[in-house]
Amino acid sequence: MTEAADRPQLSIDELLTTTRSVRKRLDLTREVPLDLVRQCLSTAIQAPTGSNSQTWQFVVITDPELRAKVGGYYQHSVERYLAAGRRAGDRYPDDPERSATLARIGDSTEWLADHMGQVPVLVLACIAADLPPGNQAGVWGSLLPAVWNYMLAARSHGLGTCWTTLHLRYEKEIAELLGLPDGVHQGVLIPTAYYTGETFKPAKRQPLDEVLHLDRW
Repeated sequence: MTEAADRPQLSIDELLTTTRSVRKRLDLTREVPLDLVRQCLSTAIQAPTGSNSQTWQFVVITDPELRAKVGGYYQHSVERYLAAGRRAGDRYPDDPERSATLARIGDSTEWLADHMGQVPVLVLACIAADLPPGNQAGVWGSLLPAVWNYMLAARSHGLGTCWTTLHLRYEKEIAELLGLPDGVHQGVLIPTAYYTGETFKPAKRQPLDEVLHLDRW
């Protein structure tokens, strides 16, 4: 089957509402062409940055040994996260439906922790910038839109991705492993693979009126 045949035909609204965090449905057996990842990253860097700084950097990890080592750090971080009692399903004891949803997310997070090193492609999004004390929104705001662009582009080409940051507990170790220079800070680790099944559906969210404020809070 060709990549063009694999590519879902999505409207803009469908693309924006069905680009989900994919964990258990990542296909660990199917190779992802590097040219396809490059194409998605070319879309990613069309995102806006503060003062057109374009300070993003992307490390694409395909080497099996490196993927396994990064995956090991991620697994250790998830284990420590869960050992600290931070299970997602426990956050909303008064909302059984939301709690059940988060419990499923927690279960899939554990699955990804066990398999991160087997995902065909890991994309580490970084930024080369000084991190000021206090509010850093202006710095990270020059990276995170590009990450979302990448995830949207991947979805449009039939790939699944997941926004993950728990690896940052071992940022120094991963930086040394991958040879990141001083001043390059890791933001998001994005496992990337083809996905199993047919497609995705929009997630249930809070009603808009619960989070919308006109003119004043």
